[in-house]
Parts: sequence; structure tokens; C-alpha cells
Amino acid sequence: MNTLWEFLSMSDANVRFVTIGSILLAASSAVVGCFTVLRKRALVGDAVAHAVLPGVCLAFILTGEKNPLILLLGSFVTGWLSLILIDVITAKSRIKEDTAIGLVLSVFFGVGILFLTSIQHSGNENQSGLDKFLFGSAAALVGQDLITFGAVAVLLLASVLLLYKEFKLLSFDMAYARTIGLPVRTLELLLTTLTVLAVVVGIQSVGVVLMSAMLITPAAAARFWTDRLGIMVTIAALMSAFCGAAGAFVSFTAPAMPTGPWIVMLLSLLAILSFILAPKKGLLARYLLQRRVRRQMTRENILKTLFHLGEPTAEYEHAYTKQQILERRKQPLLRMNKGLEVLCRQGLVKKNAQGWALTVAGKKEAQRVVRLHRLWELYLTQYLQVASDHVHEDAESIEHVLTPELEKRLEELLNFPTTDPHQTSIPQQS
Repeated sequence: MNTLWEFLSMSDANVRFVTIGSILLAASSAVVGCFTVLRKRALVGDAVAHAVLPGVCLAFILTGEKNPLILLLGSFVTGWLSLILIDVITAKSRIKEDTAIGLVLSVFFGVGILFLTSIQHSGNENQSGLDKFLFGSAAALVGQDLITFGAVAVLLLASVLLLYKEFKLLSFDMAYARTIGLPVRTLELLLTTLTVLAVVVGIQSVGVVLMSAMLITPAAAARFWTDRLGIMVTIAALMSAFCGAAGAFVSFTAPAMPTGPWIVMLLSLLAILSFILAPKKGLLARYLLQRRVRRQMTRENILKTLFHLGEPTAEYEHAYTKQQILERRKQPLLRMNKGLEVLCRQGLVKKNAQGWALTVAGKKEAQRVVRLHRLWELYLTQYLQVASDHVHEDAESIEHVLTPELEKRLEELLNFPTTDPHQTSIPQQS
């Protein structure tokens, strides 16, 4: 507890620089990353992250010093150039974008390694710590670095805030943006520039190898929680800010632990938890929804089977055994038993000495399902020209999801039919 309080008090200047710097870098990268993900350009962040290395090295070779502003400028130039090259290669050749990204990434990174090796053998005393750009070293942030990177982070956030509507339209409907007269090409270049800046300011913290994770992971995690861009951007920024602070805390308590990789590890953990636990799009929510749908389909199929058994004699409330139900429609016995129990509790079926029978309410529900099935079969044969012996399987699935509005529309399209393609009567609404 004392360690946590000492960290939160930020009485140590180094802790203050590392924590605030990590939060600013992580949050600003996440905000820009949301637009990168929505534009389906997630790999671009990885290409830029690797392309900034030769810029850092060139800036050092030309100046002979590790001025953060100069290194930032050098890395920005080569990062921005890499994105322009990707666009040119994709537009002017038959090479696809993913291949162009791979080419640019490998070439620029290879050139950067050559420059870095040359610097290490040059004997320049100021080269110490330059290789930290490969893997990052947030603990090396000092006051001057914080001012430089903090200013860039504020610039990123302010740009997104001012041009939020334009970037939103660009991400979702570029054709419409062009139609209403927005300078699409200029906005694309600006968003590209912001992406490069986000990567450039982040390499000091996590390095070129892990920077793409800082850009993409929080956006991907936030996407599971909402369908609204504003909320997505906010969630991504908060996740990254929290992980930035948590990574700094881990490094504070265990100095041997690097801050950058811990930020990425925590972001990855949040992404995995989002992937599993998100309320609508998570694996758990989807599994529960699918289970509910399967159980609902089982219950409706039981009602439909009881209706079919009574249809030849029009004795719909006659009781049938489980064996008779299974002979008419094959299904797992355990699943059928659970379905019958639920239907009994809902008052749709009743049990007597002879077996299971539809109630009045159950008959009405069974008629609805059978009616939708046969209407859809008729629609497929009349409007899509599907053979009548090929429509049953499709109708088996669609009957469970058709809404009353679609049912009414089908009736109007089919001119209120009374028989299906097999000349079987279509139950009318009671």
C-alpha cells in the first residue's frame, strides 16, 4: 500500500515523467488508431512503426546528437514517406496493399538496421541509448522528452476533436464525403499524417517492434463494446491511459520490468477480455444468444411437430407420446425433454396419461410457425424460381426469425395464398 501511495503521489520526478508520458502517448495513439481500424488499414501502423527507424538514424547521423525534437522530425519524414510509397505502389501497379505494406516495411526496417549498425561502429559517444528505439524505453523519458511528446499528443487529440465529423464520414462513407464536396484527399493525407505522428511519439515508449499494438489493440478492444464511434474512441483512450499508468506502476515496483512491453501486455489482456466478455459482440454473449435461439427453435419445432401429427385428422389437441414425436422429427431426446418442460410451464402444451398435447395457446403458436414456413416456401418458388423440392431446408431456418411485419409483407406479395407449393393448406390467422 505504501508503494502504491508513493507512486500515486508522484513525488519522484522520474516517476512523474514516465507516468504522464506513458498516459499521453497511449491515449493519443489509441484515438488515432480507432480511425485506422475503421478504415481497414490496421497493418499500416506496423509499416510506419518499422519505417521510422531509418529516420531516427538519419537524424542522428546528420546532427550527431539525440535531440528528441530532431529525432521526432526525422522519424516523421520516413514514416510519412512509407505511407506515400504504399499508396503509390498500390495505385500504380498490380501489387495489392498488403503486399505493398510488406515490401515497404521490410525495406525501410532493413535500411534502419544498417544505419543503426553503422552508427554503433562510428565511435560517436552520443549513440548510447539510440538502440532503445527498437524496443522502447519509457523509463528513459526526461522532462524535455515529456514536453515534446506531450505537445504532439495534445496536437493529435485536438486535431481529432476539431475534425471529428470529417474523419467519421471519411471512415464510414468516403463516396458520400466526396459527393458533398469534402476535400477527401486532403483529409486522407491529414489522417495519414496523424497516424505517423502517433507512431512517432510512441516509439520512445514501446519501440518500433511493439508500436502497432499501441495503435491497433485498444481500438480493436473498444470496438467490441459499442457501435458508436464517439464512445469507441473514448473507451479506447481510457483503456490505453489506464494501461499506460499501470505499465508505469509495474516498472516502478519492479525496475527490471520495462514499461512499454507491460503496457502492450495489459492492452492485450483487456482486448482478450473484451473479445470474451463484451455484452453484445463478445464470445460469451454470442454463445448465450445462440443457445437461446437453439432452445427457442427446439420448442417451436416441437409445437410444429405436434401440429403436423394432428393435421391429417384436424385433432390438434390430441395427445402424442415422445416416441411418436421423435418418429416425426429426429432430435436429441434430452433436448426434446427440456423443450417439453419449458412449453408445459409456458402453457403451450399439456401432459396427460396418453402423452403430450397442444393447448389452445400452443395450437395458435404452432399455426404461426407452420404458416411462416409455408409462406416462405411459396415465396421461394414464385419469386426466386427455386424448385419446390429444394425449399424445405431454407424454410426450416427462416421460419424462426420472420417478424410479423415480414409476414404481412409476404402475404401481400403472394396475394394472400391458401396453399403452399406442395398444395398443403396454409393455416390462417385465428
